[in-house]
Amino acid sequence: MKRYLYEPIRKDLQKKMVILTGPRQIGKTWLAKALIAEFKSPQYLNFDSIADAKIINHQSWPLQSDLLILDEIHKKPQWKKFVKGAFDTRAGNQAILVTGSARLDTFRQSGESLAGRYFPMRLNPISVCELTDGAKPEEALTLLNRFGGFPEPFLSGSDQEAARWRNQYYADLIREDILEFGRLQEVRTMRLLLELLRSRVGSPLSYTSIAQDLQIAPNTVRRYIDILESLCIVFTIRPFHHNVARAILKEPKLYFYDSGFVQGDEGVRLENTCAVCLLKHVQYLQDIKGEDVELNYIKTKEGEEVDFTLSRKKKATHLIEVKTSDDSPAPSLVALSKRMPDAAAIQLVANLRREQQIDRVAVASAGKWLAQLSA
Repeated sequence: MKRYLYEPIRKDLQKKMVILTGPRQIGKTWLAKALIAEFKSPQYLNFDSIADAKIINHQSWPLQSDLLILDEIHKKPQWKKFVKGAFDTRAGNQAILVTGSARLDTFRQSGESLAGRYFPMRLNPISVCELTDGAKPEEALTLLNRFGGFPEPFLSGSDQEAARWRNQYYADLIREDILEFGRLQEVRTMRLLLELLRSRVGSPLSYTSIAQDLQIAPNTVRRYIDILESLCIVFTIRPFHHNVARAILKEPKLYFYDSGFVQGDEGVRLENTCAVCLLKHVQYLQDIKGEDVELNYIKTKEGEEVDFTLSRKKKATHLIEVKTSDDSPAPSLVALSKRMPDAAAIQLVANLRREQQIDRVAVASAGKWLAQLSA
């Protein structure tokens, strides 16, 4: 299965360094190694390997290498200064691909500047769009709701194997990645927070309520959720508002990158899967096309709420409501579509017999509509 970023990375490597980030076990190393076939003298080095780390530290890779892949390089002290030097002194025909976990994206935001030297790309879970070559959109959506979009549990096709993978995956995240951000005594609280968030997917977050449940301060909850976001375990969607400053002050909604980890009924998992697909679509347009697009949700003072909105240059282009089986347009979607006539109003329904247009709302098959996204 050729991942959706294969061609964009291949083309961009001819121009600049590419820094590829994303959640653990999302397929970054697999994608990097797949690109090796495009080069004559590639060199793959993983800083987790003692032998490879020695080569990296002494910069003793072959000078004629036309592709240099540096995996997990963020674990090297002053890695950005090292990468900057490697890029600035490389041979003229040498392409450089840097891959690593979400922590790489976090550390990239501070310290030595790599400005003008790289293209950032974010690898996301498998989506309906990526699966349409081998499965019908409706079937693909059902499988993603069941197994999530991480390659290993999804491709296993087994609930038992997916559960085993998930147990180990989140145990490792808490034991290794989260511990690097926090103190040992905080790990237990963060484990409890992670379990609590599994059942609050798709609802506006109340930091005060969560803080009371965990008996910690609201600002501590914010910091913990920021850490979970930095590690690409969860992502938040903020309310759409023309005034960005006001939107930041509103409560976000939270989703997991792994839909299979969500606790809730089919409708909750469906909303999470749609959120992941929409996030992937938006980040693809941002990273590859350079477009000014955003993913948000809407909730008015009157209580009208729509699950998602897509916007371009701060103007809403799509109002999206997600339903499992209900093909009657949601009242809030109808009301907001009248107040925002320039935005397309769409109700995505997973189990839909017939697509139709009702008033201003397009009632569409969730699988088919998601299959038409950019990634």
